[in-house]
Amino acid sequence: MADVQLSDKLQKIAQEIETLSVIEMADLSKYLEEKFGVSAAPMAMAVAPAGAVAAPVEEKTTFTVVITSAGENKLGVIKIVREIQPSLGLMEAKKLVESAPKELLVDVKKDQAEEAKKKLETAGAKVELK
Repeated sequence: MADVQLSDKLQKIAQEIETLSVIEMADLSKYLEEKFGVSAAPMAMAVAPAGAVAAPVEEKTTFTVVITSAGENKLGVIKIVREIQPSLGLMEAKKLVESAPKELLVDVKKDQAEEAKKKLETAGAKVELK
């Protein structure tokens, strides 16, 4: 790789990037791609060894349902939360909804996660599946 001369500002940024974990680098890459509408994929392909074979991507089998916002109909969302998690009392469900973003279901099957998301969104909540 050729030596590239960087300004002091860019050297500081490069040194910070060098200390990131792989996960942090992936998050930064995704952020930059979304922010500036660019993709690092062509460069990554050029760097891959000639005989490298991409590993098959495993399909995700379990999901986490996260309430990101209660929306306008907080009472309706609390009712749905109690329907999905009957073990929660009224105050526990209210606290969970009011402290969004909060995980509601963890490591559940896709169909169960999608059903919970649909019910919550119908009630007015904003939900993510992770």
